[in-house]
Amino acid sequence: MSTGHLSIDLSAVAANWRALDAKTTVETGAVVKADGYGLGAARVAKALADVGARRFFVAIAEEGAAVRQALGPDVEISVFSGHMDGDTALIRDLNLTPMLNSVDQVSRHLEHLPGRAFGIQLDTGMNRLGMEWDEWAAVAEVVLAQRPSMVMSHLACADDPDHPMNPYQLDIFHKMTDGITTPRSLSATGGMLLGADYHFDICRPGIGLYGGAPFKDARAVARLDLPVIQVRALDAGEVAGYGNSWQAARPSRIATVSAGYADGLIRAMSDRATLWYDDHPCPLIGRVSMDLLTVDVTDLDFDPEALTILGPKQSVDQLADRAGTIGYEILTSLGNRYSRQSVTG
Repeated sequence: MSTGHLSIDLSAVAANWRALDAKTTVETGAVVKADGYGLGAARVAKALADVGARRFFVAIAEEGAAVRQALGPDVEISVFSGHMDGDTALIRDLNLTPMLNSVDQVSRHLEHLPGRAFGIQLDTGMNRLGMEWDEWAAVAEVVLAQRPSMVMSHLACADDPDHPMNPYQLDIFHKMTDGITTPRSLSATGGMLLGADYHFDICRPGIGLYGGAPFKDARAVARLDLPVIQVRALDAGEVAGYGNSWQAARPSRIATVSAGYADGLIRAMSDRATLWYDDHPCPLIGRVSMDLLTVDVTDLDFDPEALTILGPKQSVDQLADRAGTIGYEILTSLGNRYSRQSVTG
């Protein structure tokens, strides 16, 4: 191979959904935004539908196309950004369900697509998307009479189970929605792990489906193997990469690997990440460049053909920790130059 190879374990995606679903007694949907967290929304959605998911979530209306094409007409596809100006045709033609975030969006949807499905998003303190208390109070009676598919909000700190923001938002959500008969949804992956008080009627896991924290029992979903283009010998004192940022302290063998920040391996990994050959760690040395990495393979007794950066020895969150970021960014940044293969176990 001349580019990296990304293997996507769809059986692990399905197993993660089943494991999260088993933690609740309510409906479990699935978040497949950002092209299924970088792994392919169509393939991921199909695997999840096969094990029982019937409600899917995307960020913007355009993302709904791949999911609808893969799954057909019998699933609900909800759009977190709601009904944006210019989205009407897509929402109508793809039969999408916008999560309306403002009074303006409510007006737009009811005017342009009367009688068509929608949901409501409320802001319970994150100050990102959704109607605040006064906005909701002004339109709640009219909106609820139109039978929305759900009323939802989003937790800001669910990845920290002891954070006081969690019970605060739970309390606000109760105060904004108690007494309604519309299905309610508060929790993504982190909220599902906080317990039944946070589950309401619908949960919508995202990162946990793809092997990421805070779902510690998740199965790994992605493996990324990178080809070695060349291995060269360096004397002690020689340097490698841009800026002479790494200098050999001993006679060394350095592998040049075909991947870089254009492939989602961000520059913050420079001199910090590790690649693997089976059980053998091989440090990434010097700066990550656009298309290439330099890796110290001195302690191998042969020249490897490929090295693994995501796999059994390094999860997406472990790699993210090395780069000072989160697993979400690693997954959703994986570039389109990789060859991709779906596997089932």
